[in-house]
Amino acid sequence: MNFTTYAERDALGLAALVRAGEVTADELLDAALARMEACEPALNAVVHRFEDMGRVAIAAGLPNGRFTGVPFLLKNTGLEVAGTLLSTGSRLFADAVSAADTTMAARYKAAGLVLIGKTNTPEFALSFTTEPEAFGATHNPWDLTCSPGGSSGGSAAAVAAGYVPAAHSSDGAGSTRVPAAHCGLFGFKPSRGLNPLGPVAVEGIAGMSTPHAVTRSVRDSAALLDVSSGPDIGDPYAPPARGPFLLALDADPPPLRIGYTPASPLGTYVDPACAAAAADAARLCLELGHEVEECVCDYDADALKSAWRVIAGVGVLAGAQARASLLGIDDISSLVEPVNLAWIEESRALSATDYLAAVNTLHRMARSMGRFFARYDVLLSPTTAEIAPKLGHLAGADKSVDEFYDAFWHHAPFTCVFNASGAPAMSVPLGVSPTGLPVGVQFGAAVGRDALLFALAGQIERARPWARRRPVLG
Repeated sequence: MNFTTYAERDALGLAALVRAGEVTADELLDAALARMEACEPALNAVVHRFEDMGRVAIAAGLPNGRFTGVPFLLKNTGLEVAGTLLSTGSRLFADAVSAADTTMAARYKAAGLVLIGKTNTPEFALSFTTEPEAFGATHNPWDLTCSPGGSSGGSAAAVAAGYVPAAHSSDGAGSTRVPAAHCGLFGFKPSRGLNPLGPVAVEGIAGMSTPHAVTRSVRDSAALLDVSSGPDIGDPYAPPARGPFLLALDADPPPLRIGYTPASPLGTYVDPACAAAAADAARLCLELGHEVEECVCDYDADALKSAWRVIAGVGVLAGAQARASLLGIDDISSLVEPVNLAWIEESRALSATDYLAAVNTLHRMARSMGRFFARYDVLLSPTTAEIAPKLGHLAGADKSVDEFYDAFWHHAPFTCVFNASGAPAMSVPLGVSPTGLPVGVQFGAAVGRDALLFALAGQIERARPWARRRPVLG
């Protein structure tokens, strides 16, 4: 199977070829690996490979699922596959091997996906660029001098370059949507709890971390959510919405009331290319029959920025302490990047009441967003405030925690409120910068209205298809 034939189809399209007997799962895996070999290590998108495991699964007979035979990559954090490394972009976890599959990994396997590797991520997934010291920088396929974003940057670069049609990602402050915006992909963050983190964990960073995927097509994202979503055994709460989400694409949504905000909620700089892409999307929504009104989304973005720093820092502190205890070491300083080590040390000084106050800030964000969505169906904004930056711009090397954290938030101030509130949001690849880099536009809705966003995304995709816009690589 040549690359052109492989790359012109999305995951559902490739699975249809397998079902029809026109191609085998082994041939799809050959195509994925050939593309990977052609582009690595220049992109440095994949850090752990286990294609042999994929061959074994194919030989044993794949389940008859929606994605049978389709090669798939997983982000190198959060989602465990038995017998594979999960190093989370850090030397501290360099030899951490998963003992069992997480629930989502098991559901992916049951859907017939062929798991072949783990993609690069910043250390502990704490950055909007993918430049871990342990594995080196991932490069953006559209411009190798630029970042693909983070923390799901390896997954986004791999999909944009055509290794696989879709890849697992996760989003704790925008980590699916930001790389999707920088790599010209569709990135969807589901409502909190829709995709499970079990069977061990229930939530990450106080419920803000939400796993899903980056894809080229809207329908792949919806179909992946159909196979992965649903409560895990023993979950303390039920998900707020259920599918099938793929069916939501069958018809346009009814006329929607869309609130549009081009300004950063922090009052910080927004690149004209990002603002222009959002303005163009607002005009498109008007043309599609929706009501669009410029608005202010009234929540305390500065308080959210402060709360996220506390919650993420305490989470990484807890994980690092547990790992150090398992390894029997007292000093982790040589195994953790300096800026993250400083963040961990900062977090040691926090109290239980500091953490509780930060969690209560998230609850205030949820109330604010609930009031907003009592008036509007959708919030439209830029996904990021900057186009894909040059490598190094957002990296933590030689930066204090303050410098690193401010750059992080100034880059993407629009995304985290959806993590804090648990509401769904998506980045749609509608814009192009003057230098030819992709620019994403964010659409968000109230908790549980994931199907509404998919219906809107399908309508936009039909009006402004993006699938044939691809980076030029070897």
